[in-house]
Amino acid sequence: MKRRLLLYSLALLPLCGNAQTEVTPYMPGVTVEGVTYCLPKTALRFTVVAEKEVFVPGEYAKYADRYLRLKDAASQGYTRWTIKSIKVEPYGVPDKSKIYNIALKKRTVAPMVKLTNDGILLAINTDKEVEKLSDLPKAQPAEKVLNPRNFMNQEILAAGSSAKIAELTAQEIYDIRESRNALIRGEADNTPKDGEQLKLMLDQLNQQEKALSQLFKGYTQTSTEVFSFSTTPEQEMEHAVLFRFSEKLGVLNNEDLAGEPIYIDLKSAQDLPVPVQDEKTAKKKAKMDEGVVYNVPARSFLKVYSPSKVFCDQEISMGQFGNTEILSNALFDKKNTTQVLFYQNNGGIEKLTAEEPK
Repeated sequence: MKRRLLLYSLALLPLCGNAQTEVTPYMPGVTVEGVTYCLPKTALRFTVVAEKEVFVPGEYAKYADRYLRLKDAASQGYTRWTIKSIKVEPYGVPDKSKIYNIALKKRTVAPMVKLTNDGILLAINTDKEVEKLSDLPKAQPAEKVLNPRNFMNQEILAAGSSAKIAELTAQEIYDIRESRNALIRGEADNTPKDGEQLKLMLDQLNQQEKALSQLFKGYTQTSTEVFSFSTTPEQEMEHAVLFRFSEKLGVLNNEDLAGEPIYIDLKSAQDLPVPVQDEKTAKKKAKMDEGVVYNVPARSFLKVYSPSKVFCDQEISMGQFGNTEILSNALFDKKNTTQVLFYQNNGGIEKLTAEEPK
C-alpha cells in the first residue's frame, strides 16, 4: 500500500487564558473547522511463496532401458506444488469508527501533526516516516529447456521411425561420452592445450548429452510463485480457513474443496487492564476527556498451519482488539513541549517525550 506524507497543523498550544484543545468524534457537517484524523485497525498481509515442480517424460522413455540401460524411466508427467513459506505482515488501515477532529483555536500556535495520506495519526510535534509494506519477493521462472532436435545430426533427423530415432540418438550419446573421456585423458586428436578452451569443449559436450538424454529420461522444471492477499480481522478466529492448497493445483481460494485447508488462529491475550469505575476515577477521567485519542492495542497471538505443519506462530498487537485512551491536553499547553510517535499499524504510542521549557 503506497502512502504519501501529509503535514497538518493544529492548535494544541494555548497562548492565553484557558484555551483548550478540542477533540471530538468526527461527524460530517457538524464538526467545527479543524484537523481530522483517524486511528487504525490492524490489517494483515499474507505472502505465500510456493514452489512448482513440473516433470515432462521423455518422448522415447519406452526405449530408455533397451538402448541406454536406464531402468524405470518415468513415462507419466506430473505437477507438484510445495509451500516454501508464509509470511505475515501487519499494517494500518483507517478505522472509520474511530475518526476524531482537533479544532483549530484562534490565537494559538499550531504545532506539527503528521498523518498518512489516508488520515492515520503518526506523530505530534516531531517527524516520522510513513511505513511501507516490504516489496513482495520476486517469482523465479523455470530454466529454459534445451531443444534436443538442435543437437541431432542429419542421420537422426532423417530416420523414419521412433525406434530408429531412439537407437541413433542413443548411439550419439555414447559417442559424446567417448569424446568427452578422450578429452579428459588427453587422448583426443584435437585436445586443446589451453585450459579455458578445454573447459569450453567439455561444457558443450555436456550440454549435448543433457539435451539428447532428455528424450529418454525426461526433464523437470522448477519455478517459484508468489501469492499475496490481505484481510482485516474484526474478531478473534479459531480454526478458520485462510486459503486452500493442493499439491497438484497450488494455492486455491478458501472455498475450493480441491485443496487442503490452511488454517488461521488469532487470539487476543486479554491482558488489558479493566478500568475501575469508582467515583474518584470517574472525576479524574472527566478532566482528561479533552485531548488526543489513541489506541491501546491488544497483544494477540497468530498461528497459520495445515493439518501437518505450522507455517508461522507469532505475536501481533491488534489495534481493533484493544481500547482507546486520551492524552490529556495538559501535555500540550505552553508549559510543556510534548512529542509523540504513534505506531502506524495499531495506533498505540511508540514514544512520548515531554519536557518543561527552561
